[in-house]
Amino acid sequence: MTEFVLVAGAWLGASAWDEVVPALRAAGHGAHPVTLTGVGEKRGLPVGRQTHVADIVDEVERLDLREVVLVGHSYSGIPVGQAADRIGDRLARVVFVDACVPADGESFVSTWWQGPAALEAEIAGNGGFWAPLPAPDFEGQGLTDEQIARIVTDSTPHPGAALSDPAVLSGPLGRLAATYVKCLLDGPEPTDDVTALLTEARWELVTMDTGHWPMYSQPHELVRILTEAAART
Repeated sequence: MTEFVLVAGAWLGASAWDEVVPALRAAGHGAHPVTLTGVGEKRGLPVGRQTHVADIVDEVERLDLREVVLVGHSYSGIPVGQAADRIGDRLARVVFVDACVPADGESFVSTWWQGPAALEAEIAGNGGFWAPLPAPDFEGQGLTDEQIARIVTDSTPHPGAALSDPAVLSGPLGRLAATYVKCLLDGPEPTDDVTALLTEARWELVTMDTGHWPMYSQPHELVRILTEAAART
């Protein structure tokens, strides 16, 4: 049995996986959605260095999970990639769902596509938090109005301290067994850093014909991809 530990991206907590978890469990797997400190039902809790990495590692160790597939979506690929580096032989595979990947010494903010200053200013102007997206920003991502409403309802401001936290890796990420899921409505090609990792023997690319939030737009297809990835460990 595979134990899936599921971590959604910025603004979102465990509820993002509400349509994924039952299907994984029905297939005989463990499914453990994680809410990172400072978002969702953990809104208001303090966030410091490596807090989100610790959230993930602590969940794996608290439940004494083995044969773990860590799943990181969007921003959460950064703490998930670091957690994968730390849970040792408990790890079976990492699945990055349209996600950022960590680079030692770099943060989500430092690699922001519009430049770090733009995101730093946005966070500073919102009291140290990254404000959730409004509903119109989800258009063109393969979501129904109902699904957009769910994401907006599920979202809470994301602590800027986590976004600016530099990643700490003990070795190259390419040594891990990993699946990268590219959601094509969010861009046809992976970023350059992911493209480089996909040349590694233990990395594979899978595509989905949907947008950046497949746990909402195509949960059953995502479950299929996750279970097939786990079978390759």
